[in-house]
Amino acid sequence: MRRTDTRVDSSSLSAFSRLFMLIAAIAFSMAAFSTSIHSSTTFATRSVMIDLTQPDEYQHWRATNDNVMGGISQGQFSFDGKSSRFWGELSLANNGGFSAVSRPIDALPAEINRVVLQVMGDGCTYQLRFATWLDGYRINYKHDFAIHKGEQQTIELTLSDFQAVFRGRLLSGAPTLRAKDIKQVGLLIADKQAGPFTLAVFDLQFLTSNNVE
Repeated sequence: MRRTDTRVDSSSLSAFSRLFMLIAAIAFSMAAFSTSIHSSTTFATRSVMIDLTQPDEYQHWRATNDNVMGGISQGQFSFDGKSSRFWGELSLANNGGFSAVSRPIDALPAEINRVVLQVMGDGCTYQLRFATWLDGYRINYKHDFAIHKGEQQTIELTLSDFQAVFRGRLLSGAPTLRAKDIKQVGLLIADKQAGPFTLAVFDLQFLTSNNVE
């Protein structure tokens, strides 16, 4: 009788083990499927943001004024407690009249194709600029955007609409701007209007066409 009981227990244990292994295999497969779907969705809606409301973000930016060419314009980047602020005063003396700030950025996902700025300014026209390095050569790209004085605005720009420039002149034959080639982002004012300027920047987002804001 004891031997019979032992054989029954062993058979039950073996069946239970097979059932447990089957359940575990199914659970593993479902988890793998769920992970692959999540990764695919994350990739499709990928975005990168520079948060300029952070108190230390402005420290990553460097100012370049027209004094490098003999001008006397003044511009800088600072934190005003709510946003990062690009401000100063343009002078047209000595053939000057521009001020810029820029920062390096990490490699962007290749699928990024547009950029969105949250800003508030003074009614002037500014440029969003990107720098790329291709085959050892630097190419700058720019896109103008106008600001309504005293209004917070959302500026949305498509990367393919940016124009290649060299010292203010358009370059012909330059490749279309691609996110994966961007090494630097910047802001510039050169609207030929002497006087003070100020632009508050809240954030800058790099997005794909699939992103929903």
